[in-house]
Amino acid sequence: MQIGILQTGLAPENLAPQSGDYPDMFARLLDGNGFTFRTYRVVEGQFPASVTECDGWLITGSRHGVFEDHPCPPPLGDFIRRAFAAHVPVVGICFGHQIVAQAMGGKVERYAEGWAVGATDYDFEGEKLTLNAWHRDQVTKAPEGAKTIASNEFCTHAALLYDDRALTVQAHPEFRPEFVDGLMQTRGKGVVPDALMAEAAGRLDLPLHDKTMAARIAAFFKAPRA
Repeated sequence: MQIGILQTGLAPENLAPQSGDYPDMFARLLDGNGFTFRTYRVVEGQFPASVTECDGWLITGSRHGVFEDHPCPPPLGDFIRRAFAAHVPVVGICFGHQIVAQAMGGKVERYAEGWAVGATDYDFEGEKLTLNAWHRDQVTKAPEGAKTIASNEFCTHAALLYDDRALTVQAHPEFRPEFVDGLMQTRGKGVVPDALMAEAAGRLDLPLHDKTMAARIAAFFKAPRA
C-alpha cells in the first residue's frame, strides 16, 4: 500500500540531520506495516495529479497556521474534499488534523489558553495515551459528521474520525523526545512561555504510546473500503 505524504512544513534545519524531516519521521513511525511512501512538498506547491495517485494520504504538521495567508491551505483543502468524495483514506497530524477539520466545515482557532508542549495525556474513548504535543492552534468546532474520539481538559477535539475517510490527531506521535527538546531550544524560545517549556522538559523521559497510535493509523489505512 502506497501512502502519499503531503508535507505541509519543514523540520528545523539544525534538527533535521539527527531526526530527519517530517516524512522520515512518519516512515519510521509506520515502519513494519508494509507501506511504501511518496512525498509531495505541498508547502512548496507540489501536489499530486490526482487523489487516486496513492492508496492513502498523510498530512504532516507545519509551523504555519491553517488560517494564515499562505498558498498551501486553499488547494490542500480542495484536495481533501476530493479525497473524501472518492473515499481515499486521509490521516492528518497536528496541522493535518486542523486542515481536514477546516476543509470539512469545522473551526480552527489560535487557542486563548496557549500552548500544549511535550508529553501529554489524552483520553481515547477510555484508553489513556501519552503522546508528544506541539501546538497553539486547535480545532474548536468539529465538522458535522466528525466523531471526537480523543480529548483532554486542554483540547476538546484532540482526535477526530470521519467514518472510513479520515482519521486526524492533534498530537505528534512521530515526534521523539529529543526532537521536542530540540524544538524547545529553537522554535520555542521567546514564543512558548519558559515555565511551560520547563514543565515539558521534566516530562521528556515519560513513556509514550507512539506505537499504539501508529497501530491505529496503520489499521485505519488498511481497513477494507467499498
